[in-house]
Amino acid sequence: MAGKKLIKIDPLIVEWNYTTEYRHSYAQDSPFFKALGENRLLGSMCPQCKYKYGTYRKYCMYCGSETEDIALPLKGKVHSFTTCYYSGESFKNDVPFTLVLVEFPDIDSLFMSRLYIEDIKKIKIGMEITAKFKKFQDFTVNDVYFVPV
Repeated sequence: MAGKKLIKIDPLIVEWNYTTEYRHSYAQDSPFFKALGENRLLGSMCPQCKYKYGTYRKYCMYCGSETEDIALPLKGKVHSFTTCYYSGESFKNDVPFTLVLVEFPDIDSLFMSRLYIEDIKKIKIGMEITAKFKKFQDFTVNDVYFVPV
C-alpha cells in the first residue's frame, strides 16, 4: 500500500493515511445551522417549563415537551474556557484553539463555541464577548465564533 510506513517491529506497528466520505444529517437541528448562515443564533424554549436553552434542542430535558425556537442574543459573557492543544480529525489543523461556554442574559443554559483572541492570558471569567459569523458557511459549529467586545 502506497504511503504505508513501518513504525515498530515488535509489536508490529504500521501507519498510513486514508480518507472516507462522510454523510451526516442535522435532522431536527437543521434550523440552528440554517440560522448560522443568516448570522443568527437559535436557542430553544420549553413552552411548558419555560426553560430556555442556549444549546439548540427540540425536546425539553426536564419534561420532554417539544421546544420552540428562540433567538439568542449575540452578546454574552465567558462562563468558562479551555484551550485545546489536541483535537480529533475534524479540527486537528486548528490547534491550539480556545473553547468558551457562553452565558447569555435570560438564558438558562450555556452555549459552547470558539473564542478568537490574540492573547489567551487576557481571557477572564465574566469577560464580555460577541458572536461573529464566517463569511462563507460550511454548515459546522465553526460557522459561529466569539471575540472580545
